Amino acid sequence: MSRISIVVCLFLAACNPVARISANATAIRNEAGALIDHGNAIGDQVVVQGATRIDEHAAAIHGDIPSVQAITPAWLSTLKWWGIALAVAGVAFVAWQSGLLSFLRIALGWLPRRKVAAAQLAVDTLDESRPEGERELIAALRSDPEFDAAFKKAQKRRKAEA
Repeated sequence: MSRISIVVCLFLAACNPVARISANATAIRNEAGALIDHGNAIGDQVVVQGATRIDEHAAAIHGDIPSVQAITPAWLSTLKWWGIALAVAGVAFVAWQSGLLSFLRIALGWLPRRKVAAAQLAVDTLDESRPEGERELIAALRSDPEFDAAFKKAQKRRKAEA
């Protein structure tokens, strides 16, 4: 788990160009310091002077870093927002297809008028003192396009069986 955390942190740090510049400048300074030590050990002043200049340039880069801004390209920003929109649409689609949205609507009491009217008609159909019959109930249920399509399909299947 800790390896994954390290990889994620490195990936996030690698995405920031300012952090990469800073890390590279630090690495250059470390290498220049090693060259200075090596030049002093072998007595080569040309290496020491060159490494000192490299170290000064890397130090200047570190000095300029606070004034550098990481700017996201417009195309990448647009791509990010399209990704977010697609993710939200995907979650909404899955919630709708799984019945989660229906569960939330029922829990919150947001019932469609057409369904409430059909339910009331069904209750009236079961009440023997009321004149409503099964035909009225079926007509009300068929006002739902999904139910109507399923009803027609069932009728075709019944005719094919007969």
